[in-house]
Amino acid sequence: MSLATRAVTVMLPVEDVDRATKFYVESLGLDHTGTSGEGGALFELDDAITLMLLPRPGGQRSESTAMSWEVDDVESEIDDLQAKGVVFEDYDVPGLKTVDHVATMEGEKAAWFRDPDGNVLCVHQRSS
Repeated sequence: MSLATRAVTVMLPVEDVDRATKFYVESLGLDHTGTSGEGGALFELDDAITLMLLPRPGGQRSESTAMSWEVDDVESEIDDLQAKGVVFEDYDVPGLKTVDHVATMEGEKAAWFRDPDGNVLCVHQRSS
């Protein structure tokens, strides 16, 4: 058996599952597909990927990117998400600077935002 061909579940800790579910449905446009046995919200994504929002009161969040979606046009995606209330992060640190929320790096452009629980999420676009 090879893990390279198996379905993947991404698990993100959230304090309030209902609040997080509302964000992922209304702001990000994901389809809520059910509830796990421990009360987590489930979202079925393309390519056999499941997102599970795990109830973790007071849980720690990662300061690095927890999940990233590859999109066709980062700037257009930013506009669409901002129209739904998503707030993008801006960075100006050694090796990473955003302009209009977009960091241009070798081979890609990316923009970051946080969910209501502080999980860092990203949209990125491969560039040539």
